[in-house]
Amino acid sequence: MRSTTDQAQVTAHIQKLDPLISETVEAIRQIILNTDAEIGERIKWNNPSFYYTGAMAPSDPKEYQREIAVFNLFKNRIMLVFTSGAKVEDKSGLLEGEYKDGRRIVTFKDMKDVQTKAANLQSIIKKWLALVSS
Repeated sequence: MRSTTDQAQVTAHIQKLDPLISETVEAIRQIILNTDAEIGERIKWNNPSFYYTGAMAPSDPKEYQREIAVFNLFKNRIMLVFTSGAKVEDKSGLLEGEYKDGRRIVTFKDMKDVQTKAANLQSIIKKWLALVSS
């Protein structure tokens, strides 16, 4: 279930961004939200983040198992950090990095880059959802 309050906070956050990146961030946001109805959004860690709202097996809250991804925003690139991206088998090469805590990152340069990576991004999210949904 998506919270309209959380959605409004994310919208407000994106609208305050530099216009050069806000359009790209909004496009990525829509790709993620359109992947599955059980993806929620909120401001967490000072940026828009996405999480699974569906039923899950009980787990340690410190493992952040509900967390799908969070934006890490810069002027010249937009990073989407998948907190447990290492769990996903990604043959596309979209997920980058070898972090010990299991994070993986997708970097976007511009709107064209988003369009090129959209299908692989949705595929990764669907694979992640299949791993965590009960």
